[in-house]
Amino acid sequence: MLKRKWLLLFIFLLTLGIVLAACNSDTSGGDTEEGEAEAETETDDAESDTEEPAEEEEEGEEEAAGEPQMGGTLTGAMDTAPEGLFNPIFYTEAYEANILDFTHESLLSQNDSLEFEPGLASDWEINDDQTEITLNLEEGVTWHDGEDFTADDVVYTFTAMASPGYVEAGGVRTEYVVRLLGYEEFNSGDTEEFEGVVAEDDHTVTFKYAEPNVTIEKDVTFPIIPEHVFGDVPIEEIPEHPATLNAGEVIGTGPFQFTEMLDREQYVLEKHADYWKGEPYLDQIVWRVVEQSVMLGLLENGEIDFIGDPTGVPPADYETVADVDHIELIEQTDFGYQLLGFKMNHRTDADVDSGTIDPDNWEPNEDMSEQLIRQAIAYAVDREAIIDNLLYGHGSVINAPIAQQFWAYDEDAGTPYEYDPEQANALLDEAGYVDTNDDGMRETPDGEEWVVNLNYPTGNQLREDAAPILTQFLEEVGITIDLRQPKEMTAYQDELTNDNTDWDLYMIGWSLGSGDPDPAGLWGAPAAYNFSRWNNDESEQLLQEAMTAPDAFEQDYRAEKYSEWQSVFSEDLPALLLFAQNSIYGMNERVNGIDPMPYSFNNDPELWWVSE
Repeated sequence: MLKRKWLLLFIFLLTLGIVLAACNSDTSGGDTEEGEAEAETETDDAESDTEEPAEEEEEGEEEAAGEPQMGGTLTGAMDTAPEGLFNPIFYTEAYEANILDFTHESLLSQNDSLEFEPGLASDWEINDDQTEITLNLEEGVTWHDGEDFTADDVVYTFTAMASPGYVEAGGVRTEYVVRLLGYEEFNSGDTEEFEGVVAEDDHTVTFKYAEPNVTIEKDVTFPIIPEHVFGDVPIEEIPEHPATLNAGEVIGTGPFQFTEMLDREQYVLEKHADYWKGEPYLDQIVWRVVEQSVMLGLLENGEIDFIGDPTGVPPADYETVADVDHIELIEQTDFGYQLLGFKMNHRTDADVDSGTIDPDNWEPNEDMSEQLIRQAIAYAVDREAIIDNLLYGHGSVINAPIAQQFWAYDEDAGTPYEYDPEQANALLDEAGYVDTNDDGMRETPDGEEWVVNLNYPTGNQLREDAAPILTQFLEEVGITIDLRQPKEMTAYQDELTNDNTDWDLYMIGWSLGSGDPDPAGLWGAPAAYNFSRWNNDESEQLLQEAMTAPDAFEQDYRAEKYSEWQSVFSEDLPALLLFAQNSIYGMNERVNGIDPMPYSFNNDPELWWVSE
């Protein structure tokens, strides 16, 4: 009981510190650094495009608010610098999306109901058995360097992701190509011809699949890269190519060009005046990398104009920001979640060296491979207390790794794992982890000292604040935690991916794809992002059934399979989902035209404009 009271005091003091830091931030400077979370949303009409009429019109008054105006610069803030891979087929962090969402485009897009709509493709046709989709591409689209966009660019993009050596070079987007006809033969090097994507002419492309494809529209919705830039570059050299790394050389078809950067400090996007949908209103969008502690001060004094993905306004500061007259807020349910993951298995040194992900070679992590241990840890964590005290109620507990906005999410399918330290203690006892020397901390079944390490990155203030609280929860049930020093996200992700180490627990957040609820890209055994190295036969079977035609063409059937899968996930528990944080976006009232999608703040930036 004493420890519980101490924990509540700790949370109170910690959150009070967050509020004080925000209220006392130095608004006169503070250029770089890092800070907070991932986000996503739906629209909450907190902004208005109309203003109260002035009592007297001043001479030379601007055009009436609500009428878009050309020109101007918007400055946004993110708390962590992009890793620096500005290439859609290779980037891995959400921060790169704040560049790529403006520079590159997909064949299809989605509306706020997650329905597919035209993008670079004006229309499309799917054959009767859903093994082929033919898309007609927009004509008159040019790359930022003036070259024409054609079907050859589409063929090249998907062929690159299917190529031998793509995964070994760090590519993780194979889910978009593995179902294409001839993928195995091409990827293994048995043939040099890839028959899965075919250019019928300059503006028509057909995707062919080995089997009827349930997610055929989602699978063609991927940002396109230029064949004329990368076509002669070996796949293993693309991550280090100047057109992947350097401002001024990154080429897309989007409404803005990536023209300048001061690495880890500032990233400049200039409008692509010949953009095929029409010239963007803004001249520039500038991203500044700043500490979260000063971000709100910069928003208040006008040095930055908006805080979008993946940072957002911290929940602790919501009321403070809401009281600022010239700041508008939009709050939406997150399209993702934060988790505490269990390293159930580790890859071998040989597999890490070769870039291989082969579940048959994995080596069990002695403690975290025990299901009772994982379930005990889940019962030991008071997730509602974290939401109430760190998120100030701006979030929710979820028990399945599927976005709540999807039809496939079933909140009743999983075990709720409500806070129950007595149940946690009972499960640990059952697993044979007991206190043998009366020091209050548990030993292993062999009587050895039991220390569990907890790893987490910088760049997400809520996650950083949650780490010591999780430590306290677990130590309350007798688990000795080695809370390791946090690493910068790039170094952290390298170590998390190349997991031939001693890691036990890890923290990370996922912003989910909006195209389809299929969780195999994160939780299928061979998935690159399956950092827990979870390998469960029942899970694999259900994931396969949910994608197998003809039954899977019926949404009700897929929903049933995913409900069963969520139950398996919850019971076997490769990760404890901590919370889905609401996305809270803040912007200066001079900003107009911003209309976030449920999954992204960066929507139609060519329509953004400023009223001065």
